[in-house]
Parts: sequence; C-alpha cells; structure tokens
Amino acid sequence: MTTAIALPELSAGTWNIDPSHSTVGFSVRHLVVSKVRGRFQAFTGTITVAADGTPSVAAEIDVTSITTDNAQRDGHLETADFFEVEKYPTATFVSTSVQPQGSDFVVTGDFTLHGVTKSIDLVLEFNGVNAGMGNGPVAGFEATTTINRRDFGLTIDMPLEGGGAVVGDKITLTLEIEAGLVS
Repeated sequence: MTTAIALPELSAGTWNIDPSHSTVGFSVRHLVVSKVRGRFQAFTGTITVAADGTPSVAAEIDVTSITTDNAQRDGHLETADFFEVEKYPTATFVSTSVQPQGSDFVVTGDFTLHGVTKSIDLVLEFNGVNAGMGNGPVAGFEATTTINRRDFGLTIDMPLEGGGAVVGDKITLTLEIEAGLVS
C-alpha cells in the first residue's frame, strides 16, 4: 500500500529516470580493510505521482552492465559465484510505500536480485525540482540502503587466512537520480 504523501514541488504525472544524469552505485567491504565501489551502467525507472500526490517507484537494473572499473573482477561478478547474469540478468524494485522521516522519506519496496525478492527500505532525500533546460522540469533524489548479499542468494565464501573474508556481506546501494516529467 502506498501512503498518500506529497513531495513538495513534485507535480502529478510520470517522471522518467534519466540514466545519463543518474547513478546506481554500490560499495562492499574488500579484504576487511577497504571498500570496492561499482555501478550499474544500464537501468530504467519511473516515478509516478498520482493526482492526490501519492508517489510510487518502479525500476529495473541491467545486472550485466556492472562495472567496478576492473575487467577481471567484473567478469567474476557476472559468474555463478556472484550474480549469475546469464540466469538473472535484471534486478527490479517496486515501491510499496513512501513515508516521511524528518526532512527525508523512507521508500519501502520489493527488491528482486538473483531471483530472490525481499522488502527493503531506501532512505530518500528529495533535492527538489528545477525547470530544466528546455525539455520540461527535472527532479533530483538521493537514496541509500544497506542489504546483506546472503539474503539474495549471493553466498560465496572466500575466507582469509587471518580471519574475515575477501568480500563482505553488507552492500551499500547508493542512488543518485534525476528524473524528467514526461506526462
């Protein structure tokens, strides 16, 4: 159920995510002491605002577009050890509610990754609306969440001799989104 809340300045209609001005990124602990960061280069999505101001979100990520700027690592991430992209080429998110939280919002939804669907909460900062550059208004958002990769069937164990693991379990997802009003 999506709760009727209004995001100030965000008019009713469909807002398409602009992938050329947006980022779907992630970070994960590596060798216990540092983080590897990456992103998905191909994704689509819409933010739909009903006449009563109720927002909803639907997005699809092309998991085959993963990049960590290291071809060898990216190739390994595509295998059955991790994302198994031949079998699970996409991840999806469909919101189920949007709730205010102070000056921010919590967007709850069903996230499907590696064939597993779990409810997640995205903490969302609404950055406002701008008139755009001649193609209509654009809105900006930043959202973050942390998921456990094991919850989504990404269970590879790569223990280190001195303790810990090559890849951590917690993955931070960071979304920087610009969306344009299309209708």
